[in-house]
Amino acid sequence: MPEGIVVGEDGVARCWWADSTPAYRAYHDTEWGFPVADDRRLFEKLCLEGFQAGLSWLTILRKREAFREVFANFEVEEVAAFGEDRFAALMADPRIVRNRAKIEATINNAARAIELRRSEGSLAHFLWAYEAADPPASVTRATLPVTTAESIALAKEFKRRGWRFLGPTTVYAFMEAMGLVNDHLEGCHCRPQVALARASFERP
Repeated sequence: MPEGIVVGEDGVARCWWADSTPAYRAYHDTEWGFPVADDRRLFEKLCLEGFQAGLSWLTILRKREAFREVFANFEVEEVAAFGEDRFAALMADPRIVRNRAKIEATINNAARAIELRRSEGSLAHFLWAYEAADPPASVTRATLPVTTAESIALAKEFKRRGWRFLGPTTVYAFMEAMGLVNDHLEGCHCRPQVALARASFERP
């Protein structure tokens, strides 16, 4: 069995992190790594990756529906318009991560996303320009990066444009999740599925 691959009681080989809970399994098998071009989903993931900083993704995943509810399903125009009352309600809501800086960053980043869409056409078009031109042919746990030249460049551009809570490691985790790279390990049943999805994906 390749390093980093686990086989669950269902007989399916997955990346090591994906077999600890049913929530992780479902996320790994149906979402993580499959390419996304929808601006709302991309913005949501950028926000949730920011909220994850210092926490586990499982914590955020379990709270995702509550995040969607209180952040207007991550529609950027609505989030950017949040005022003091909405901010106070977010800080008082125990269903989400009540971190002042992260909530402020989400509202700020919604406004920056509107600016970016005006200048670049779409968030998706901007983000997919940072896809690696020559991604690795295979990925093992030993070779799995935490940042890349592309994630460093994208994080730098986010910072230049006034976005917050999006450093290179956070940005790379986002890129993995949204399919800008296929980091399912060799031996994972999803790796060839994601490869096919990426091959047929129409870049924005």
